[in-house]
Amino acid sequence: MSHLILIVIKQPINIAILKSVFLFVIALGISLLNSCHTGKAAANKDNDSFTQIFNGKNLDNWEGDTTYWHVEDNCLVGIVTPSTILKRNTFIIYKGNIPDDFELRLEYLISDKGNSGINYRSERMDDALYALKGYQGDLNGANTYTGSNYEERKRTTLASQGEKTVLPAIQMHPDSLQANIKGNQWIHKTVVGKLGTPEELKATFKVNNWNEYRIIAKGNHLQHYVNGVLMSDVTDNDTINRRFSGLLGVQVHVGPPMRIAYRNIRVKKL
Repeated sequence: MSHLILIVIKQPINIAILKSVFLFVIALGISLLNSCHTGKAAANKDNDSFTQIFNGKNLDNWEGDTTYWHVEDNCLVGIVTPSTILKRNTFIIYKGNIPDDFELRLEYLISDKGNSGINYRSERMDDALYALKGYQGDLNGANTYTGSNYEERKRTTLASQGEKTVLPAIQMHPDSLQANIKGNQWIHKTVVGKLGTPEELKATFKVNNWNEYRIIAKGNHLQHYVNGVLMSDVTDNDTINRRFSGLLGVQVHVGPPMRIAYRNIRVKKL
């Protein structure tokens, strides 16, 4: 279906308002060009023993701020507009059980300036509603972080895009984490391998189109794949800060207006 946006101005308009409308249209432009429709109804289980955890019809078994989250054409959609700019990140959180060891697969479509992430083995923040801290499969429209392992509200970047890392055991109380972060990177991580050049990895992303994100969490080994390509690999030997279980949720991030859509969200126990 074709879409046409026509703005008719019959009298002088506030420049700030016009700029906000323009930014909003740009942020949503991707939604006008790409339908969320999956082409098939979500089933409880697929042929590979994965269980669908989003029914594509409503937000049953998910909890989040409906100012930012809704269902559209079988997709879970997060949107930030000029009038709903965030002061801190907010999540929609799956209320069902996620196995401790699992493989997660989903598809996502993000606007050019969008910033989002898939949190897992996470816990709720006490000081904010719908906020999570824990491991995150990072992703953004510019693909500068997509595939990274970023630990929200904790150790920050555990493996940047294209890194294989090992996190050593340390002796510290979690309250002192900030002193061990530099440049949004956990300073104790050791990069033990490279998974490809930046050019090779970024060539695998589909810009303004659907991509598949795959997370494998087994014991203390965490792997993030995008479109079948391994983007980050973490072995977490930090016995104080690591987690082996927790909540799953997806994020809209502070920043400019944005749109993120997720579909075919499915999990398999390992």
